[in-house]
Amino acid sequence: MLPKEILKKIRHIEIRTKRLVDDVFSGEYQSVFKGRGMEFAEVREYLPGDDVRSIDWNVTARMGHPYIKKFEEERELTVMFVVDASGSGRFGTTERFKSDLAAELCAILAFSATRNNDRVGLIIFTDRIEKVVPPQKGRRHVLRVIREILYSEPEGTGTDIPTAIDYLSKVVRRHAVVFLVSDFVADGYERSLATAAKRFDLVAVEVNDPCEFELPNAGLVDLSDPETGERLLVDTSDRRFRERFAAESARLAEERERLFGRLGVDSIAVRVGEPYVDPLEKFFRLRARRAGGGATTRVGGVRS
Repeated sequence: MLPKEILKKIRHIEIRTKRLVDDVFSGEYQSVFKGRGMEFAEVREYLPGDDVRSIDWNVTARMGHPYIKKFEEERELTVMFVVDASGSGRFGTTERFKSDLAAELCAILAFSATRNNDRVGLIIFTDRIEKVVPPQKGRRHVLRVIREILYSEPEGTGTDIPTAIDYLSKVVRRHAVVFLVSDFVADGYERSLATAAKRFDLVAVEVNDPCEFELPNAGLVDLSDPETGERLLVDTSDRRFRERFAAESARLAEERERLFGRLGVDSIAVRVGEPYVDPLEKFFRLRARRAGGGATTRVGGVRS
């Protein structure tokens, strides 16, 4: 039995994200994530204006007048959420942790997927594979995915993105849309990311906290690395230290952005305590523009 606070949080996320899915992202999702291809539906008589390349010559010869093949897009997709549950996810200096924001983002995308009859699966990882939920359809399944992200109690504390991608490649044999959700505070994942980008429709979802980019002036602070346990006493009242910290954080973020661009990996960057609708809208607009879709977004004042 789940604790009441977890059930309450899951219900809150469902209510909070439902309006966004209904008003904004369900249509956007369908416009930019296409099915696996075109599936034969039927043959019908040729009509003026039809593409002559679609004429079915065998049926035409039998019937004595032109018939064409009609195809429909095969919409169903497999959508996998590969979620980093390492120690750094349980960090937050505002009203919630990074892991809470990750769960809410996954909820929006998962509910959008299930509204379009796609299957949703989950892999939770740290420095090992922690939890696997095979792809299925439906609202109840999405709620289970959210529950697992919120309520998982990982054994590991580190981050091993190559292990997660290697496992994904073994268990998902067909083409899939993959949302890799992490703060990407790790090393040595470039080659694995490149491999995954060639096989899957890979989207990097980067979840961070504002204090990971700019430290407040709070005097002496005892910092602890949640993944390694290393501790460091720093003087945040030192303006030059704060400036160096901000510059290094910005440099690392720019490196990640360049890496994603070089590998052709779409990315969504969000921060705890800041509206996430705009980054999601930007992501969908860029996808639609690249696909030539020109999808528009209707927000209706909704903000996170």
